[in-house]
Amino acid sequence: MTNLPKPPSTPPSNPLAVYIHWPFCKSKCPYCDFNSHVREQVAQDQWRDALLAELRTQAAMIPGRTLRSIFFGGGTPSLMPPATAAALIEEVHALWPQEENIEITLEANPTSVEANTFSDFKAAGINRVSLGVQSLRDEQLKFLGRQHSATEALKAVEKAAGVFDRYTFDLIYARPHQTVQDWEAELTEALTYAGQHMSLYQLTIEENTAFHHAYAKGGFTLPSDEVSEQLYTLTESLLADKGMRAYEVSNYAVPGQESRHNLAYWLGDEYLGIGPGAHGRLNLDRSRCEPAGSRMEQGSGLLPSADGNTALIRHATQTLKSPERWLEAVQRDGHGLEIKQPVDRQQEAEERIMMGLRLTDGISYDGFAQRTGFVLEDYIHQGKRDFYIREGLLVDDPARLCATLKGRLVLTSLTAELLA
Repeated sequence: MTNLPKPPSTPPSNPLAVYIHWPFCKSKCPYCDFNSHVREQVAQDQWRDALLAELRTQAAMIPGRTLRSIFFGGGTPSLMPPATAAALIEEVHALWPQEENIEITLEANPTSVEANTFSDFKAAGINRVSLGVQSLRDEQLKFLGRQHSATEALKAVEKAAGVFDRYTFDLIYARPHQTVQDWEAELTEALTYAGQHMSLYQLTIEENTAFHHAYAKGGFTLPSDEVSEQLYTLTESLLADKGMRAYEVSNYAVPGQESRHNLAYWLGDEYLGIGPGAHGRLNLDRSRCEPAGSRMEQGSGLLPSADGNTALIRHATQTLKSPERWLEAVQRDGHGLEIKQPVDRQQEAEERIMMGLRLTDGISYDGFAQRTGFVLEDYIHQGKRDFYIREGLLVDDPARLCATLKGRLVLTSLTAELLA
């Protein structure tokens, strides 16, 4: 790898989200396709130092931002020492000014061991925790490969509520043999423990997971499309009764309690990715060129603008996925970046449309133009948009492009049709 470009002398003051990836887990869940790994031993001091080093190196590319959120994801970042989180939070604060209500989230498993560290993580600077509860039924937790019981999970949620002002937990539904009545009972119970935010995901079969292989061999089946639609509609209804509106396909919150970090992804803000396999989207000074011989992808260099003036161009970044290779690269080069390349106009527009349509408020035509300099109508099929409005999959709103509840049920295929 090569040295990274120097930052511009007068960078813009834009909101920034920082994602820090901790890749280690106690075990690999059969549905999980995240970059997570099981290791018997983790050299904690080396990992803390490497994360700090990559943070400093990448930060040099984007000074002048205002920090909006930090998110510790994984893997299972609650397995890291709280002192490591404290050191990273302190360093992030030193690198950028921060918004007054900065959100700092830690993903955690709801085991009793990890719940006992919540107070230490709060002292480290964490102010929001996201718990991977996944189910309140012990037999389903076993099927999902989780290492906690339903009782243990609920105790962890109660402990989180006593430590953090903001907390959330995840559940997975549309599981094998699950009926609408089953889910209604489970979700109603979960809502008695809920705070002001929940993430509720339908079970999907991802490639290269244990579930993918078992499903392909007929090891289990999933609910029909009709039942899945009923489950999703019920979910929206029960959460709305609780005062939590769907603000994204799988996320629900009391107004004002949405995940600020995840909104950065969906709104197309800048975000920095630190740690193995972490992705980023950064607006970089194109007048700083990548020296010849870079080990990053060909064409990933920063090119000077035609008139020689400083211009920013959106870049995609990704670090090495292998924890061992990433650690070795950081110790050698100060960063583990494998990809740093410009995002072309078409790709940027499509990314923003795919992410923006996940939001129930959709995409503002004016906001899209202000953020990108692009005209949204130039990147969507107008005839198909009008057709899906008539079919009730899109909202007939002259100011915004939004999917209805019916449209969100088929959002992946709907988005593909609009972009075709």
